[in-house]
Amino acid sequence: MIIAILILTEDTHNRVYHDTKYGFPLKDDHLLFERFVLEINRAGLSWIRILKKAGNFRSAYDYFVIDKVASYGEADRVRLLSDPGIIQNRLKVNAAIENARRIQSLRTEHGSFKGWLDSHHPQTLENWTALFKRN
Repeated sequence: MIIAILILTEDTHNRVYHDTKYGFPLKDDHLLFERFVLEINRAGLSWIRILKKAGNFRSAYDYFVIDKVASYGEADRVRLLSDPGIIQNRLKVNAAIENARRIQSLRTEHGSFKGWLDSHHPQTLENWTALFKRN
């Protein structure tokens, strides 16, 4: 009998991400929100660290269902900040919750998070940064 063992190396995580996600257009608001939260958490850290924790983030943030995350209260903040499977940073946890709430508002005006993004496309990185800071 042959037993195959899959060892997930940094190269494997990067390859899977690049082969299945990177550069592929996203249309679903929850997937866009997921990518947004992962990028927020990547700030100051390596992308591979975030990729290794991506499954933990999905579970911790209720699979990035925007309305669910927007409804998080103090007990959810405490839960997230004590979860060793994700990045335990108060600013990043608060940013995810607040951004879910902002996306709810954007959906009212633009129909979806993607609709809001599309209404501002294309932009330079500088303009995107300013736009996200305002919204």
